This record gives sequence, C-alpha cells and structure tokens, in this order.
Amino acid sequence: MPAFAKPSSFLRRRPRPRQTQITERRRLVVMLAMALGAFGIGTTEFVSMGLLNLIAEDFAITEDTAGVIISAYALGVVVGAPLITAFTGMVPRRRLLLLLMAAFTLGNGLSLLATNYETLLVARFIAGLPHGAYFSIAGLSAASMAPVAQRGRAVAFITMGLSVATVIGVPAAQALGAALGWPAAYGLVTVIGLVTVAALWVVMPHMTKMRPTNPRTELGALRRSQVWLTLALGTVGFGGMFAVYTYISWTMTERAGLDGSWMWLVLMVYGVGSVAGTWFGGRLSDRNLELGILFSLLMIAIALAAFYVTSTHPVLGVVNFGLIGFFGSSLVPSLQIRLMDVAGDAQTLAAALNHSALNLANASGAAIGGAVIAAGFSYSAPALAGMLLALAAIVLWLPTFWLRRRQLARLSRA
Repeated sequence: MPAFAKPSSFLRRRPRPRQTQITERRRLVVMLAMALGAFGIGTTEFVSMGLLNLIAEDFAITEDTAGVIISAYALGVVVGAPLITAFTGMVPRRRLLLLLMAAFTLGNGLSLLATNYETLLVARFIAGLPHGAYFSIAGLSAASMAPVAQRGRAVAFITMGLSVATVIGVPAAQALGAALGWPAAYGLVTVIGLVTVAALWVVMPHMTKMRPTNPRTELGALRRSQVWLTLALGTVGFGGMFAVYTYISWTMTERAGLDGSWMWLVLMVYGVGSVAGTWFGGRLSDRNLELGILFSLLMIAIALAAFYVTSTHPVLGVVNFGLIGFFGSSLVPSLQIRLMDVAGDAQTLAAALNHSALNLANASGAAIGGAVIAAGFSYSAPALAGMLLALAAIVLWLPTFWLRRRQLARLSRA
C-alpha cells in the first residue's frame, strides 16, 4: 500500500481507555468536561427568565404567554428524565452522554433559529428533555470513577457546573441577549453544547464499571419506598427556595427599596452562595449522609425565616438571599447520593428522577409563593411559606431515616 494511501495518525481513531485505566489527572479532566455540560444546562435553564420581555415584544405576545416557554422546558425535564433513563440502560454510558449533549445542543440551536412562538415552545421542550438524564449519567459516572469516600464530592463537582452558570453563564447570556437580541443568548448556549460534545468525545473513557440495565430493572426503582421518600424530601424541602427566588425582583425593589439596576448583584450573590453550597454539600454527604440532609433542611428553614425579616433591608436581604442559595444547594448532592444508595440496580432512573423532583419543587414553590402574594400578603411572606415547606420536609425526614435504619439492620442480620 503506497505511503500516501495510509491514514494519517491524526485521522486514525484511537481507542478510548476504560475508566479503570485512567489517571487521577485524566479523571479530573473528564469531570471538567461533564461539568461544562452542566454549565450549559444551567445557563439555558435560568437565562430564559430574564429574556421573557424581549421574547414577548418580538412575538407580540404578553409576558404571561411568553412565560410558558419556561414551563415547556420544565415539562421536558420532567418527561425526559424518567423516560430516557429507563429505556437507555443498555446504551454505553459514554455514548449516551454524547447523545444527550447532542440533543441538548439541537434544542438550543432550534431555539436560536425559532421564527415564531410555537417553534420556540417546541425547541425549549426538546432542550429540556436531556436535562435530568444528563445530570443522572454524569453524576453516576463521576461517582463511579471516584474513590468511595469521595463520591459526594464527585457528584457535587458536576452539579457545581449548574451553580457556576448562575454566576457567569446566565449574566453573560443575558447581556448578549440584551445587546444582540434574545436568540443570541441561545446561540451562546449552543456553542457551549458543541464544545462539550467535542470535549466528551476526546476525553470520556468507556465506563466499564457501570453495568447495563434494562427498562424492567430501572423501573424497579419505582417499587422502592425509600426512592419515593427521598424524592419527596427534595420536592418539599427544595420548594421553599423557589417560593422566594421566583419573586426576588419584586421583594428587593418593593420591600427592600433596592434600585432595580442592582438586581444583577442580588442574583450573583445567590449564584456564589449556590456554588459554595454545592461544594459544602458534597463534603457534608461524604461525612454523614443522613444527618447532612437533616442539617441542610434545618438551615434552609432558618434562612427562609430570617429572610422574612431581612428582606426589608437591601444589604441584609441580599446577604440572606445568598445564604438561601448556599443551604438550598447543599441539599442536592446529598439527595443524589441517597438515591444512588437506595435504588439498588436502578440508580440511573433514580438519579434522574431527582431532577424531575427539583423541577417540580421549582413549579410548586413558585405557585405557592404566588398564591401567598395573591392572597394579599407582602412580597416577604413567601419566605414564611417556604420555611413551612422546609419544616414539613424535616418531619418527613424522621420516618424516612427510621425506615432506612430498619432496612439496613435487616440486611445486616441476613
């Protein structure tokens, strides 16, 4: 064969290593690539809220109607998370991560090109479909590659990509959308998705320690009471945070008297709190998983109760809002690890359902906060409603913890 006919070493496909063959440095690079995908997902999820007025103006619709695009994305998350994970158990994890990020990129690319409201709704639904499944597969992959004592930190590292998005990605996309038109914000997310696909293609190893599953195995998670109880802890306990977050602009401007031009700082403080809280939550779950969940719920309740008082002062209110982000985010890694522990062989579906639960918390918390305000109470009052949700989650934690201890005791005697 002539030399010129031989494929170059650059074009020749090199086999990817197994996860058991990679170095600690390579593991960190892989986690950075997966966290970049989480960063893109966090950016597209939250930036839409700040683009509603531009979208409404462009399509000549009301902001209430424009707000349905946020519901369309959330519906995509709730529907996609269980369906994708349940029926893709036989797909190798590396390949599935690439497919999920490709679908995410496609949804945001369609959002960029949408020329009417109906097309944008469909595009946002498509963009939301891989959300929960991606976090599930990426989190489980990170935990599978990490030493057992560092699983919580590994999961938190991936989740931190979403938290960092609230500090960097969302303000950048928001500024781009304001300057060049709302499609530019989705254009930025599309680029992030393409870069993530390329990075995962190059660095992601074959996840040989993650056993394939079938739909029957994955759906078996739904027969486990501990899975449902853990999901309930997330839905109820996390809802209080969104009861406050959804109406924070009105709270800080109407109650605290903060100039609206400073709202970017309020959201950034929340984002910084979320990043720090995710880091803290990972270490908390590695130290003591069950008590870590209780501690986070208790601190969420305290932070929300305090916000009812501090929300009338601009500085104290902003600092307190950051604490709400900190303790709320500290709960996520612990819930993810707990679901992995109680789901048996159905870890993928259980971990994905965690994100469905958190999106339900988003919707229910916003609805409860809105109902409180509609009833004639102040913009500070949703914080008290959120505190009651956190306290209800603590009450729910008690039998959840007790039943889990009984379950482990039975297994140890068997």
